[in-house]
Amino acid sequence: MVKKLSQLVEGLQGKELGTLVVAAGEDPHTIEAVNRAVDEKIVKAILVGDSDKVKEIAEAHNIDPSKFSLIDVKDKKEAVKRAVSMVRSGEGDVLMKGLVDTAVYMRAILNKEWGLLPEGRVLSHVTVVEFPSFHKLLIVSDVAVIIQPDINQKVAMLNYCIEVAHALGIEQPKAAIISAIEKVNPKMPSSVDAAIIAKMAERGQIKGAIVDGPLALDLAVDKESAEIKGVKSPVVGDADILIFPNIETGNVFFKTATKICKGNIAAMVAGAMRPAVLTSRGDSEESKFYSIALAIRVALYQQGKSLS
Repeated sequence: MVKKLSQLVEGLQGKELGTLVVAAGEDPHTIEAVNRAVDEKIVKAILVGDSDKVKEIAEAHNIDPSKFSLIDVKDKKEAVKRAVSMVRSGEGDVLMKGLVDTAVYMRAILNKEWGLLPEGRVLSHVTVVEFPSFHKLLIVSDVAVIIQPDINQKVAMLNYCIEVAHALGIEQPKAAIISAIEKVNPKMPSSVDAAIIAKMAERGQIKGAIVDGPLALDLAVDKESAEIKGVKSPVVGDADILIFPNIETGNVFFKTATKICKGNIAAMVAGAMRPAVLTSRGDSEESKFYSIALAIRVALYQQGKSLS
């Protein structure tokens, strides 16, 4: 079972290499992260974009660009379209955003003609966070894509997080559906949604996890708070998964985790035909590397390949 981000590569090395396709690959941190992934033998890499700039950046960072397959497409939108089409056709296992606006990247994934979103699916963002002060990884959603999820979208978010947990070797993850309170209050819709989702899991409509809610964040991650409030649940104080009621809540948690609590992250977009790495252009090389490892790990899990 993966308990730290540094363990994401375990079980990947020595396997048949997955293929990573980078859209607009002329980004220094992205090239550094992809180079590390290639060196650690977890991926083969195809960089679609301005090949001259890729070579220039790589050489400036003492990286041999011949490690990568380069496809020269100068226009960023066309580079993204080419990368997405390659992943859709099976030439790649994972898509990754390079030096291109998130809106352009997401629109390409969502394109109905050549994009990656199957009809009827919901696209969502999954982040895995490692805190210095918490005893295991936290898998959280949604901090970046779905603004105000309805109950069906929350169920989809939860199922994606459960799949990620299983890919990390967590056989029965504990999921907390977050609200501001632990009691159902009709005036607080997030508490009602949480209770319904917990009941759905109890009835077998959601499988592969122990689910409880509504739970305030302190109860999800701190046993003492649960004891003080008299809340008993196998999830309290030991959650693997946090499902947030809206993007504001999730995004504030994410930025508090990374900027104040110095947490490390790996992140991906779930729900598409293949996992897609979505990190900020300002994210570190390390977080981008961990995101590649996470997405490859999920891709191999979806393909039924052993990760042990």
